[in-house]
Amino acid sequence: MSPVGTSVVEVKATDADDPTYGNSARVVYSILEGQPYFSVEPKTGIVRTALPNMDREARDQYLLVIQAKDMVGQMGGLSGTTSVTVTLTDVNDNPPQSYQFAVPESLPVASVVAKIKALDSDIGPNAEMDYRIIEGDGLGVFRVVPDKDTQEGVIILQKNLDFEKKSSYTLKIEASNRNIDPRFLSQGPFSDTAMVRLTVENVDEPPIFSPLSKMVVSEAAKVGTIIGTVSALDPDSTNSPIRYSIDRNTDLERFFNIESTTGVISTAKPLDREANAVHNITILAIESLDPSQVGKGAALITVMDINDNAPVFAIEYETILCESAGPGQVIETISAVDKDEPPSGHRFVFSLTAETAGNMNFTLRDNKDNTASILTKRGGFQRREQAMYRLPVLIVDSGTPALSSTNTLSIRVCDCDLDGTPQSCGTEAFMLSAGLSTGALIAILACIIILLVLVLLIVTMRRRKKEPLILDEDRDVRENIVRYDDEGGGEEDTEAFDMVALRNLNAVRDSKARRDVTPEVPTLYCSRPPPYKITPDNGIFREFIWDRLKDADVDPSAPPYDSLQTYAFEGSGSVAESLSSLDSLSTDSEQNYDYLSDWGPRFRKLADLYGHSDSSNIFSS
Repeated sequence: MSPVGTSVVEVKATDADDPTYGNSARVVYSILEGQPYFSVEPKTGIVRTALPNMDREARDQYLLVIQAKDMVGQMGGLSGTTSVTVTLTDVNDNPPQSYQFAVPESLPVASVVAKIKALDSDIGPNAEMDYRIIEGDGLGVFRVVPDKDTQEGVIILQKNLDFEKKSSYTLKIEASNRNIDPRFLSQGPFSDTAMVRLTVENVDEPPIFSPLSKMVVSEAAKVGTIIGTVSALDPDSTNSPIRYSIDRNTDLERFFNIESTTGVISTAKPLDREANAVHNITILAIESLDPSQVGKGAALITVMDINDNAPVFAIEYETILCESAGPGQVIETISAVDKDEPPSGHRFVFSLTAETAGNMNFTLRDNKDNTASILTKRGGFQRREQAMYRLPVLIVDSGTPALSSTNTLSIRVCDCDLDGTPQSCGTEAFMLSAGLSTGALIAILACIIILLVLVLLIVTMRRRKKEPLILDEDRDVRENIVRYDDEGGGEEDTEAFDMVALRNLNAVRDSKARRDVTPEVPTLYCSRPPPYKITPDNGIFREFIWDRLKDADVDPSAPPYDSLQTYAFEGSGSVAESLSSLDSLSTDSEQNYDYLSDWGPRFRKLADLYGHSDSSNIFSS
């Protein structure tokens, strides 16, 4: 604590040169180390203090290097150095300090900051202590309570710390005996004090938002409308730039956007107050220099209402009109609801539509309290004349611009008892609907339709199964091909469909041929030929065919009449010769139809044999 210029020590250098000869022995002094705390006088070598209020508690010893140079310090002079150690002596410039602790600024409230203990040679209850803070700038920020087990004073944090606002606190804590023997009260105080210094440590903290941001926007706002701005600051001394974003968990449908650098919030989608009147979104502020530091703030956005919904009936009315009702009787009181919320409240106007205002059955009376009454204009309603009336009601709200809607009130005529309780109404359908909801009726109708479709499908499939496998002659237009799979067996190995073209068109088909069974042996499916006129020279062949026909008529396994029987007999002296095409069998593939060249002449001979007039048609078939 010495003032500037206080003499510390005087150094002296000697020079063996002759002091009377020029400047060889003239010495000057300078300080090489020890600045800026000390200085030295060039001519005398006296070392003096150069800074005020030097603090022994901060530094108690200094090492100085002093230089002495002859030739008055000019170039060419010689020099020598010496070291000087300066020690600061203590003065009583600090109050007594018992404890010093470091506290991070992020420590939460109610946390234990430190523990102190006063020494007491007594034991048991005589050593019990009470602690209290009697002064210091930490009053209100900290409190001290005794630990019953260890008799320590526990310092507890009461308020949040902020390094940027205050970096240290000083507390003067008094410890006193709780139980004092009255015999020793005159011997002096049974208490002691201690100073506690609490140093706040800086912690990298996330950005801090200003208080809750409340914003208002109309539900008619267009996309991109600016709603407001949020702001956050880095509480640390680094003051890092901030980037903003929206926590999409609080804005799942992405109604809003935020500009990352300015914090300006705007609409990203059309808003609907009736769907969501208030949006409470969380804004994230991220430090650009340290993205791990993220602060959170809230923006409460209220959507202002516009008149964009028309009023409708408050409920789905089921109005009953007794046949005994007279003129002027109130049969229903209706009310309306509107999804909008005008500032002055709802005001509805009820009336009948222009088309029904002059009807002779019902009238409407607006009660001026957002309700209306439906009254009869006549009596004598009869179910058998008309069981149901539909009355269109016009409802207009008081918004700007006003909106309206037409709602239809269904009035059912019923037979009532003397008390006006309905006994039976117009149709059974109404009675059913009174017990079943609309959804249930729709489900029942859907089930009925599905059952009808299934029945139609089953009937159609059964009809298809009953259709004959062989097409009638008039419907069959297929080209039929006889195919041989090997060289053995002749006509018995042929497989073809419907060779009706080989029949004589002038012949009469037997209408009583059987169709009820399927042959057990392979056959060629073609119409069985009826009796033909054969030339007398072929009696054996004719006889053979007739025998086979008779066998087929009585055979229960015979094929239907429109199939071809296989007759493996050519007869003696056959004019058509053999119908076999073994000689012309192609070896190329199953799709090779060269065998038709051999069958052509045979078909013509067969046609001539049976008197067919157009053999070319048979050949083409």
